[in-house]
Amino acid sequence: MTDIKSKVQGLESNIQARSIKEFIGDSSSIYETLAIISKRANQVAVDLKIELTSKLEEFAVNSDTIEEIHENKEQIEISKFYERLPNPVLISTDEFMNGEVAHRYKETDNNKR
Repeated sequence: MTDIKSKVQGLESNIQARSIKEFIGDSSSIYETLAIISKRANQVAVDLKIELTSKLEEFAVNSDTIEEIHENKEQIEISKFYERLPNPVLISTDEFMNGEVAHRYKETDNNKR
């Protein structure tokens, strides 16, 4: 999978108004398009969460006392970077509009009967 962070660096993090006709594109209806975008957004969100968690685990300190709080500037910068990234829905919408999302239909059991 490509690096999502480098792909979304220039992406606008604010919502934009879009034409419904643009969304229909290759799919047959707006509902299919929204389903495709939402499933891709879930994938992006999971990937970003796994990536962030793995980076923050490097800074994890196992201590028994709650009073000890360690502030690491690198950890704070990593967290701020991920907070500034666009919403996964915006990322997946941009990917869909650029034709970067592939989708297919599951075969149903009705065809086998």
